[in-house]
Amino acid sequence: MFDLNIKGSSLENNLNLAIEASKYGWNHINFSYDQNEFLKGLDLRPELEENLDGIISFDYTLEIKSTNVNEIRKFTNKFRNKASCISVIGGNLKVNRAVVENVKADVLSRPYLRRFDSGLNHVLAKEAVKNNVAIELCFKDVLKSYLSYRSKIISNFRDVYTLYRKFDFPLVLSSRAESVFDVKTTHDFIAFFNQ
Repeated sequence: MFDLNIKGSSLENNLNLAIEASKYGWNHINFSYDQNEFLKGLDLRPELEENLDGIISFDYTLEIKSTNVNEIRKFTNKFRNKASCISVIGGNLKVNRAVVENVKADVLSRPYLRRFDSGLNHVLAKEAVKNNVAIELCFKDVLKSYLSYRSKIISNFRDVYTLYRKFDFPLVLSSRAESVFDVKTTHDFIAFFNQ
């Protein structure tokens, strides 16, 4: 199994996360860095490859955090050849729309972020299918929330899944783990999303 969104940071933390993920049944992980930290993250690749050789495979995800559509377009063009995956944090309807219409973006992450609805509708779902842009649901959003906020996130997951079943756009389920305590076994992960 692949986890395309594990929060990258220091070399030591990345090693700990990768080793823990390997113990829990993950075969591949992507360390995600925002546009300001991405090049620093790439500099860690040789040491990570040396220390993780044969334990787990890994790559890098550029995670763009911006509400400016032109800035998002600029970063996707700038880093397209350096990142194996380009993910944009959603939540703002303009951002959600711009990402699903951009063929150079790979993932619209968390379109429901800070919203009362899922952030997706049938128009955006059709655009995601047309441009092959995946929609990402993050397990950590449920894990780190509680009470009515947690129920709202689960409801948003259900709404996204309903659109997924109707339009069949690519859907990515990720952990967004930041520490070893956020990493869960593949069985727990599958059981939660099956429900």
